[in-house]
Amino acid sequence: MVATWLIIVIIAVVLFIAYIYNSLIRLRIRVKNAWAQIDVQLKRRYDLIPNLISTVKGYMKHEKSVLEEVTKARTSLMSGSKEKKAKASNQITDALKSIFAVAESYPDLKANENFMMLQEELSGTESKISYSRQFYNDSVMAYNEALQVFPKNLFAKMFGFKHEDFFGTEEKEKKNVKVEF
Repeated sequence: MVATWLIIVIIAVVLFIAYIYNSLIRLRIRVKNAWAQIDVQLKRRYDLIPNLISTVKGYMKHEKSVLEEVTKARTSLMSGSKEKKAKASNQITDALKSIFAVAESYPDLKANENFMMLQEELSGTESKISYSRQFYNDSVMAYNEALQVFPKNLFAKMFGFKHEDFFGTEEKEKKNVKVEF
């Protein structure tokens, strides 16, 4: 009788540990999937940028530094760690804002159908990147929370699960924007 109860308790403990382990694995996979979705959108933007640059290059000869900034950030976007990709993504977002702001000074460029289409595509891609970043950060939050709550925290340490970093913004992006008319 005691042996039967002991076997039942052992099976229950093993099932409990398996449940915790599998839930941590699911959360880690969700984080990786969320990052992959960001990567997909970054790749999409990466592919659109050369078309944008070739479209605006003729109009924006005086704005060469903006185009160079986009090109440099684009190059660093597809290689490196999550942190480097996040930083490059933020740089590209800033540079694209500059291109679209400068484009306001060029009526012919604003009227260019190809430019308008690329601007719309990039705007949609930026929205998708924003959504993907939010989903990634939500996934990271759930995962990191699971690593810290009892009893999962005990098993997370035992099985070597590591904390994930959020996809953050640069300090300059948090400052108030000064608008002048």
